[in-house]
Amino acid sequence: MLSSKTLRFFLASLLISITISEIAFAMADQSSASTATAEPESAVHIVYTEQPQNNEEPEAYHIRTLASVLGSEEAAKEALLYSYKTAASGFSAKLTPDQVAQISKQPGVLQVVPNRKMELHSGKGMLH
Repeated sequence: MLSSKTLRFFLASLLISITISEIAFAMADQSSASTATAEPESAVHIVYTEQPQNNEEPEAYHIRTLASVLGSEEAAKEALLYSYKTAASGFSAKLTPDQVAQISKQPGVLQVVPNRKMELHSGKGMLH
């Protein structure tokens, strides 16, 4: 059995550790909240476009369309996640809400929709 002095020391140390952890979590929450307000959160969007004209490569057309909003070809290449070329013309990219509004107004852009993550359901009881 622990002596009362050892037990008091252990409880005091535990209380100090918990207090320090709570302060650290509060500071992290405050830091992430200020970052979120300073810079809008980007999210993946699917941008449906018309087919490129004059035999332009689809990916080059998508980068050019994206660069018109992001300001440079390099920024467009960083934001571009995938170019759709076969069944539909378009691309997926990380965009802020302001960038979504801007790219929606670009010539040749048909529709901009947020990417939705779908999960497959499997196993017993899932099929009715």
